[in-house]
Amino acid sequence: MFIVTIDQRGSRVHGDKVDELLASSPVRELTPDRAGVVRAFERTVGDEVQAVLDDARVVVDLVLDIARRGGWSIGIGAGDVDEPLPESTRAGSGAAFILARTAVEAAKSRTRTVALAVRGADDGAGRDAEAVLVLAAATAARRSAAGWEVIDALAPGSARQEDVAATLGISQQAVSQRLRTALHDEELAARSAAARLLDLAQG
Repeated sequence: MFIVTIDQRGSRVHGDKVDELLASSPVRELTPDRAGVVRAFERTVGDEVQAVLDDARVVVDLVLDIARRGGWSIGIGAGDVDEPLPESTRAGSGAAFILARTAVEAAKSRTRTVALAVRGADDGAGRDAEAVLVLAAATAARRSAAGWEVIDALAPGSARQEDVAATLGISQQAVSQRLRTALHDEELAARSAAARLLDLAQG
């Protein structure tokens, strides 16, 4: 199981943005009737939210989206939870919850640009997952607006490069060049690797 804890950074300066986060995509779409979601995000304490997920791919997509936004410290705990799981994540307990708390505190203390940490029942796999996620997020942070424009247009998964080119009014060669410069294929490979490592981190 995966506990994802997200804590706002600099809320005293920027104001509480938790409600804004909870209403944003994809956070609001992570409802319990969606595959991979055990408990949806809810405010736990102060300017912090937490969710319980059981699909590593959902975790990866979520945390990289949050990292792109900036302004949040992200902690992922991978391990067992005490059953039965209560309806509210605030009342949850077990190793994964403790690991998530350790992870988000570690993320807060980091000096690097990506405030993200993973702690797992398998500590080595958890730290390896963290390294891959941080690298993917740091790579994405260096993208140009033009690179993001193409990647976001492809995001639904059904769009073809020629369709994106037509929509954006650029050549297909330009689309391909932007994707190469943005290291899009490399990031997709890193996402898959991170998901596998998160699965291993559960022990």
